[in-house]
Amino acid sequence: MKVIHIITGLNDGGAEAVLYRLCDFDKYDEHIVISMMGKGKYGPLLENIGVKVYCLDMPAGKIQFAALIKLYKLIRQLKPDVVQTWMYHADLIGGMIARFAGVKNIVWGVHHTTLVKGESKRSTILIAKLNALISSFIPRKIIYCAEKSRQVQESIGFSPKIGHVVPNGYNIDDFKPDLDAGMAFRQEVGLAEEKFLIGHVGRYHPFKDYPTLVNAVSLLTKEKSALKVVMVGGDLTTDNTQLNQLIKDNICTERITLLGRRNDITAVMNGFDLFVLSSVSEAFPNVLNEAMACGTPCVTTDVGDAAVIVGDTGWVVPPRNPQALANAMLEAIEEKQNNSQAWQARKHACRERIVNNFSIEKMVEGYQKVWFN
Repeated sequence: MKVIHIITGLNDGGAEAVLYRLCDFDKYDEHIVISMMGKGKYGPLLENIGVKVYCLDMPAGKIQFAALIKLYKLIRQLKPDVVQTWMYHADLIGGMIARFAGVKNIVWGVHHTTLVKGESKRSTILIAKLNALISSFIPRKIIYCAEKSRQVQESIGFSPKIGHVVPNGYNIDDFKPDLDAGMAFRQEVGLAEEKFLIGHVGRYHPFKDYPTLVNAVSLLTKEKSALKVVMVGGDLTTDNTQLNQLIKDNICTERITLLGRRNDITAVMNGFDLFVLSSVSEAFPNVLNEAMACGTPCVTTDVGDAAVIVGDTGWVVPPRNPQALANAMLEAIEEKQNNSQAWQARKHACRERIVNNFSIEKMVEGYQKVWFN
């Protein structure tokens, strides 16, 4: 079957990574990707695995009539068996253009959960509401990456009759325990001697709630003065004046190391003793799966399907609660220091939970069932 994917852009992000993995591991169908913006990070990677990538080159936040005509012509020319759209903007624009082009088998992909006033863009909230209005007649089906996402979207008006949950899947051969890679990462960043290294991978965004994370680290240093925390991801650098001021205000400059974006995330996850997610909004946080597949226990806020992913292998705390986050991190530190047998069992359970529930094979099968049934 021929599948056209229409996505807002191909920069570094969770949904973009899922699209790449889906195209890479589905050997039965032909995949073509249309980015409403540019090639970003994943365009060249997709081309390297033989996926044709087209770009509409629309600027962020602007719709160009010529680009819509190009999209219409591409769909007519390529004659797909299914059009799979990714995220709100592509669901709206890609879905409507595909319908005008005569495609009936349109599947929306939703990778948001809650829309927070003041933190979500106004345009994103507006598009979500527009999508709710047209969800009963543009898509044939809707794929949500998390059960929580489905519940939230249906509560704002998305058609409840056509929703399906397909959890994100991971290549458990790419993300796996690797002590040597983890130690090499720690040595490179000058933290090889640390007995317990807390880590975070994300991007600088209000949803990630860095004030809560940094405040929790500040509280934790009162119990563990030798604490070290590493943050990896977009804009998590010393050039980010807002983040650096936050760290200084909480007297954490000596505790927190900012490394920015890296391409060796498997080594990074293996280098951490504990992974921490402090978000106020997520759908199906990929980073938890990546950490756990490497055998790294997690502390997470109770957002989206985070609790479903972690299960009983880690710690789940309320959002916006620095003290609860600090307490959970302290529990993890003390378990590793005082009960190494329980800690090793926890690490093993993390890996097993991802292998048994969130493999890439299960995800590909889930998408195919929705597309062709």
